[in-house]
Amino acid sequence: MAPMSTAGEEMYALVERLYPLCRSITGDGVRATLDIVGEHIPLQVHEVPTGTQVLDWTVPQEWNIRDAYIADATGRRVIDFAASSLHVLGYSVPVSATMPLSELRGHLHTLPDQPALVPYRTSYYKPEWGFCLAQETLDALPEGEYEVCIDSTLADGHLTYAEHVVPGQVTDEVIVSCHVCHPSLANDNLAGVAVAVYLARALAERNPYYTYRFIFAPGTVGAITWLARNAERVDRVRHGLVLACAGDSGNLTYKRSRRGDAEIDRVLEHVLRSSERPHQVKEFTPYGYDERQYCSPGFDLGVGSLSRTPYAGYPEYHTSADDLDFVSPEAMEDTLAVCREAFAVLDRNRRYVNLSPYGEPQLGRRGLYDSLGGRSDAKQAQMAMLWVLSLSDGEHSLLDVAERAGLPFDTVAVAADALRDAELIKV
Repeated sequence: MAPMSTAGEEMYALVERLYPLCRSITGDGVRATLDIVGEHIPLQVHEVPTGTQVLDWTVPQEWNIRDAYIADATGRRVIDFAASSLHVLGYSVPVSATMPLSELRGHLHTLPDQPALVPYRTSYYKPEWGFCLAQETLDALPEGEYEVCIDSTLADGHLTYAEHVVPGQVTDEVIVSCHVCHPSLANDNLAGVAVAVYLARALAERNPYYTYRFIFAPGTVGAITWLARNAERVDRVRHGLVLACAGDSGNLTYKRSRRGDAEIDRVLEHVLRSSERPHQVKEFTPYGYDERQYCSPGFDLGVGSLSRTPYAGYPEYHTSADDLDFVSPEAMEDTLAVCREAFAVLDRNRRYVNLSPYGEPQLGRRGLYDSLGGRSDAKQAQMAMLWVLSLSDGEHSLLDVAERAGLPFDTVAVAADALRDAELIKV
């Protein structure tokens, strides 16, 4: 009997399957990606036509590509899109020509400081064409004539994004967002997509308090499109998290929301700190991933961002070195675990009111002391009850209690459940 795979191994297998696809902000690569994601969780796919006004932006034309190459005089393909989708400048207009290397050089993109790597480059909103290649490959090309072919289309079509909803006990929502527009980049952001998928599956296994809405959309214009189409209902969004760069070996990094003190900020910081994982917390900046769209001042949603090594913080970022060897099952499983821990806290974080606030209620006659007998953490559990009673004034949350008392959140939440069942506190 074969051993059961772990969630980390399953996430890695999903990344491995998605990796070869050529994704962009529109097109069949996005649809193929969402088709595969849809095999793991049900998706509602949205198609928004070219020309649709979305806030200050307009949905662009749809880009698709079938083939692209540069061939030398013998017909040998020295650059081949079939070998890696990174080889073509994203959104390249079609081209079929023969030209000398001297002319071709103006359309070639390399990384001279990382000569063995292929860069990731795009030109979404300016008609252009080009190829990306390793500097050492370019250096080896002899002067002469080259055949250049980009078999692409840029035409009216659609921007595609998808949603998955895990129903909760209330209609207040937590959004989890990741981008699906990057081509063959494993960490940025296929690891984030995989973690989102398995987080959605984990949440569906329990009865969450909040409704969780997962958004799989192209970066920037996709999130803006979602916001434009949901502007009248974003007041349901209580918390949010953007997942990106979730699979590398670096320590976890949490980037605060624009507010800086949103509940999601406090929860992630508490979970990371109490878990004793090496981590860093960064202040909000209006650059990075789609947290900047959700946190834009007109919406001002409490949305933070969780990653491992932050964007542009590792040499492999936006290069061919962000490959399947750069991510690991263990790192993705660790990211998933933190998300699960954080949402467990978020789901149970309530403000209670003490129904017996004049003096300390007699816990013994209600059996609350007896319930602690024999427990190794009896003293801690007793202190948790007393702290919950003390701070249940309608103003303090259970997270406030845990942090002020220096107690694990789970211990405080269990104490609150017991006190609620004894009708000593209520929400």
